[in-house]
Amino acid sequence: MAGNNSYTIVEYFGGDDGYRCGYCKNDKGNFSHGMWSHSMTVQDYQDLIDRGWRRSGKYVYKPIMKKTCCPQYTIRCHALNFQPSKSHKKILKKMNKYISKGDLPAAQEDGEPMDSVCEDAGPREPTKVCQSDLKVVASADIKDEIPNRSAAEEVQKNSVGSTAGSSENSQNDSASVSEGGTDAKAPNPGLGADPSRPPSRKAKDLRKERRLQKDQKRQHGAGVLPPKPAHTNQPKTLEEFINESLEDSSSDRLEVRLVPVNFEDPQFSASYQQSAALYARYQMAIHGDDPSECRESEFRRFLCDSPLEAEHSPDGPEMGYGSFHQQYWLDGRIVAVGVIDILPTCVSSVYLYYHPDFTSLSLGSYSALREIAFTRKLQKQSTKLCYYYLGFYVHSCPKMRYKGQYRPADLLCPESYTWVSVEQCIPLLNNSRYARLNQDPDAGDSQAVKDVGRALVLHKRTVMPYIVYSCKFKGRSDKAEVQEYASLVGQDCAERILLYRS
Repeated sequence: MAGNNSYTIVEYFGGDDGYRCGYCKNDKGNFSHGMWSHSMTVQDYQDLIDRGWRRSGKYVYKPIMKKTCCPQYTIRCHALNFQPSKSHKKILKKMNKYISKGDLPAAQEDGEPMDSVCEDAGPREPTKVCQSDLKVVASADIKDEIPNRSAAEEVQKNSVGSTAGSSENSQNDSASVSEGGTDAKAPNPGLGADPSRPPSRKAKDLRKERRLQKDQKRQHGAGVLPPKPAHTNQPKTLEEFINESLEDSSSDRLEVRLVPVNFEDPQFSASYQQSAALYARYQMAIHGDDPSECRESEFRRFLCDSPLEAEHSPDGPEMGYGSFHQQYWLDGRIVAVGVIDILPTCVSSVYLYYHPDFTSLSLGSYSALREIAFTRKLQKQSTKLCYYYLGFYVHSCPKMRYKGQYRPADLLCPESYTWVSVEQCIPLLNNSRYARLNQDPDAGDSQAVKDVGRALVLHKRTVMPYIVYSCKFKGRSDKAEVQEYASLVGQDCAERILLYRS
């Protein structure tokens, strides 16, 4: 997808040291592989997150699943098939009520914590790859609610219930019809005590039954008993719930703006200081950070410095691919910002921060629902873009299980790198923090490294396969590290991504 002059350049750091876990607070229990990305194409990052990687600013990390205290499984939602749950509908209605009437719910425990900042997993000081390196590389030539009962079933129930009041016999008949699930047929009149024929019925009962049947046919023909409205079989869509408040005159109170993470963009630069101040307020109030931990420089490093190169494609979304801030403006000020990456097949959620005064509006869940709706909108422009990635699912941390409520959803198997439905995964994770999610023992990693010599490296402004590099510098003892790196990114990525060698 990227142009011929675009390359991903990374430095691999390994994953030997443990650091503090943001979930269970274990001081040294969190382990992950890491690499610093000087630049990255959106296709390479798409392939990396499909192997369990995730970015924090320009630092890209992959939990060591069998070793880390709280295994983190990549989770994605099938945006096109998503239907809001009862709790999701309540959140949307709560927001709509606030927008239209100004009713802010009483403060309460939100129950939807966001991912903690991966501060302690931060990178070592990266090597400064100078612009000449990038230019030389750029010019090189290397080749996924059950509907209510149907109207017919409801009419049948009403019909049976009405007939049941005519006589004791008809009550028994209707009960048996209802339990058996078959259509009721009027019995033929009896001709005496012949046991092979049904018992006789009173003429008065028969007249009542015939009259009732005629009334029902007449009423149905006149449209008195129409089928139930279509919305009972076709529940309201996510978009319909979101847009309910737009019919109100006060709907202009809330505006959602998609702004590219680019200081040359006038909207981004104009709102930067307000956004940075909101981030600091959120981190201190919600996560208890010290002011020194959420300075403007930290905000910039974590949520504004992105390795992703903005790209446009003829069959891609109108705004292109890359990193964006989805700003929620309420009454003329920013109250929440969802940081997202738009990639070839998904919208990937990076982080959310919001004004603490609006905690009771459940902005974490609300923004996720808006981002799912946004993904569905993008899919109309780019058919491949149909998933919403929610970052990591941490089953061992009960407060992080809310991500599994956005269904249908899949978790990434940490061994086969295939997707498995959340419903199949939960029983496995209830038994063990770490689990191979794909239960097919023969399913392997399709991108397992076959030839580490084909991995590309960047050394002194020169791009070469690792086998050439190792022959030129026979004294280097980095084969095990390169082999580990290649196995983590996969064979195809290893042959495209430039691994920096000093």
